[in-house]
Amino acid sequence: MTTEAVSKKTLFTPFNVITGMILILGAFLTVWRFGWGIGAVTNLDHNNPWGIWIGFDLLCGVALAAGGYVTSSAVYLFGMKKHHAAVRPAILTAFLGYLFVVIALQYDLGRPWRLAYPFVVQSGTTSMLFEVGLCVALYLTVLFLEYSPAALEWLGYKRLRNMIHRCTIALTIFGVILSTLHQSSLGALYLIAPSKLHPLWYSTYLPTFFFVSSAAAGMSMVLFEGWVSHKAFHNKMSKDYLSQHDDLYYAFAKGASWVLLGYVFIKVIGVAVDDNWHLLATGWGQWFLFELLGFALLPSLLYAIGVREKNLKLIRWTALLTVLGIVLNRLNVSLIAYNYHLPSEMRYFPSWQEIGVTLFVCTMLVVTFKFIVTRMPIFYEHPEYKDEH
Repeated sequence: MTTEAVSKKTLFTPFNVITGMILILGAFLTVWRFGWGIGAVTNLDHNNPWGIWIGFDLLCGVALAAGGYVTSSAVYLFGMKKHHAAVRPAILTAFLGYLFVVIALQYDLGRPWRLAYPFVVQSGTTSMLFEVGLCVALYLTVLFLEYSPAALEWLGYKRLRNMIHRCTIALTIFGVILSTLHQSSLGALYLIAPSKLHPLWYSTYLPTFFFVSSAAAGMSMVLFEGWVSHKAFHNKMSKDYLSQHDDLYYAFAKGASWVLLGYVFIKVIGVAVDDNWHLLATGWGQWFLFELLGFALLPSLLYAIGVREKNLKLIRWTALLTVLGIVLNRLNVSLIAYNYHLPSEMRYFPSWQEIGVTLFVCTMLVVTFKFIVTRMPIFYEHPEYKDEH
């Protein structure tokens, strides 16, 4: 077989072919959306102004990118330094997560050239959306700086790399503060809609619910991303990273178990404070219990069993279950239990174009992640900077 034939065979893999088709579709939908307006490609209306681009791309994306602040704070602030090899993959995942959240948000907002308008022209400092936007913008900058040493090592800019590396602790503290603010503020956005969001999901504790669940989402996403990366990029992983693999799983699984148990506890408190016990006997109540018991309490127990039995396979599948649970919760708050009182014909369901754009953004994230980890020192330490982390 010739070199050209081998090259073509390597290029036309199932992953590359499917990815290429999605990217072409996404480019077409991008032209369609920005050329003909948001109404041409979405099922949004005055009753449902926020759709899947907010419910999934923003709310789920930000929650699942919480692994950055969880991992960096655990290693640099809480003394779990033996897991330092997990920081760079977590930071990269978080950075790309936030970056593509911002990109996806432009499809909903339009006019991307006015992205900085609220900050430099007319700041709405009394708006919760302004607080969310400011925190996300600042945290995206922090994540870029935290990720940049890997890129600078690859590029060979030693002095700049060392300068940023010395700011690691300060960046970590700033990142945790910003995450605390905007993770909770995303829940606070829905406090203005008590008549639209079902009482079992609406609560004055929504900001607390969102922040606590983001911690569980972050740890679970680190475990899930590590599982997938271990299969796809095993040859890029150093012995140091691989040696920490099992201990990291047990430590994060134990932490996620406790956080999920606490989350279930405060959710029950929310129901009690609002005296919504009677609603649990309704169809919506059964759906609420399905989410709470099946995707929060059950993973908490499974994580605990996985740690006790040293069962990595159980922990991995539980991480996936938890990630799905976070997605379900955010979609319940933003879409499924929102406008629950409207007749079915007036309820929102995303158009195929909206789903296509979401798939396009997620695919770009995966492609960018693959490009970076196959070239830069993410799963291994650069030979010139060993033992500096």
